[in-house]
Amino acid sequence: MSEIEPFLLAQIEESRDVKQRILDDKECLQTIQSACDLALSCYRSGGKMLIAGNGGSAADAQHIAGELVSRFFFDRPSLPAIALTTDSSILTAIGNDYGYENLFSRQIEGNGSSGDMFLAITTSGNSPNIIRGIAAARKKNLSVVGLTGAVGGEMAGLCDVCIKIPATLTPRIQEGHILVGHLICGYIEQALFTPEN
Repeated sequence: MSEIEPFLLAQIEESRDVKQRILDDKECLQTIQSACDLALSCYRSGGKMLIAGNGGSAADAQHIAGELVSRFFFDRPSLPAIALTTDSSILTAIGNDYGYENLFSRQIEGNGSSGDMFLAITTSGNSPNIIRGIAAARKKNLSVVGLTGAVGGEMAGLCDVCIKIPATLTPRIQEGHILVGHLICGYIEQALFTPEN
């Protein structure tokens, strides 16, 4: 058996260390709990989740929406969630007619309702289309949960709850984001439904 490359081991160790920092940070854990409670309240009141991000964060938005609409740990009724990153006709129409910075705000304007939740994902906390999306969510009376990195960026002061993953490298932040996405999905599922088995 060949020796494991130090690069690979270092990447795994970095990822592990970020999760350990989350576990050791009571304030970070409290923001995760608050985000889970806000999401649960949204669903209990008949709302839906709108989710957006760019690049890898767009993939995370789609991943989280998929877990909610389909299933996570067990079979149960579908939960309404929309990833605002998936419809090529809408994305290109808004980009062409209103500019890329309005990609999410325009969709929130059309699809958001009071009582819904906007899950805004940006590793820097400064993506202009996410910042405008938050502003649109505020106008429509949506709650806002932000996922970002240690610095927080402009987003940090604009959300009801902003979860700052304690990392500065994009891959490590993204790994923290999908962990939080899974925590939110699992928390909602176990609170609203009972497994059939």
